[in-house]
Amino acid sequence: MPEARRRSLAVSTALLTLLGTAAPAVAATAPTVLQAPIAHHGGGLLRSTSGNWAGYAATGGKFTSVRASWVQPSVSCNGTDTWSSFWVGLDGDGSNSVEQTGTEADCSGGSPVYSAWYEMYPQYPSDFSSTVRPGDHFTASVTTNGSGSFTLTLSDTTAGWSHTVNKSLKSAALASAEVIAEAPSSSSGVLPLANFRTVSFTGSTVNGQSLGSFGPDAITMASGSTTKATTSGLSGGSAFSVTWKHS
Repeated sequence: MPEARRRSLAVSTALLTLLGTAAPAVAATAPTVLQAPIAHHGGGLLRSTSGNWAGYAATGGKFTSVRASWVQPSVSCNGTDTWSSFWVGLDGDGSNSVEQTGTEADCSGGSPVYSAWYEMYPQYPSDFSSTVRPGDHFTASVTTNGSGSFTLTLSDTTAGWSHTVNKSLKSAALASAEVIAEAPSSSSGVLPLANFRTVSFTGSTVNGQSLGSFGPDAITMASGSTTKATTSGLSGGSAFSVTWKHS
């Protein structure tokens, strides 16, 4: 399997389109992200398309915390190497840094591989040594003091382990907050998406409020005419699911 720069940037042009401005440049190491035209959707939400993200992203303000829970999906492997990741994070949507933590569900040599990680892009991701199993309940959070200090926490409440990492990134824009299922990337671009079936996120909050209160961008993962993963509507402002459609 190629080394995956798993949590790559995505550029959401939703807000920028509304303002009539150009999208900012993406870091050279990030894959190209294809964006469909943005249209208003019910409930004040925006809908857009990304080549590697599905889920929700809040933009248009300063974001200092994000939190969500999910059940680790199992992957269906058919002999092809495929990848998927599930995470919460700040930045990465219209900015050139990301501060994220989450889990991975991949297929390698026909067998499923599960792991957990954090990333402070542009640094490479770092894996946690703890075992990840399908069906485990995870809660993740990323918080900052707004001045470059970050705390990233990932907890497996089923297995009873938790990791907290304190990092510094003075250049962080704090321009977005996300709860995302992703097709990870390598130096050659976006990797094939593993069949994780459906992942359900609950308790999604941003800046201590429900994710839905920020009118977030609902993102569908697609490449050209191929839809790779779809995102449901928000329930109660904080719960939604992402469903796999195609590698």
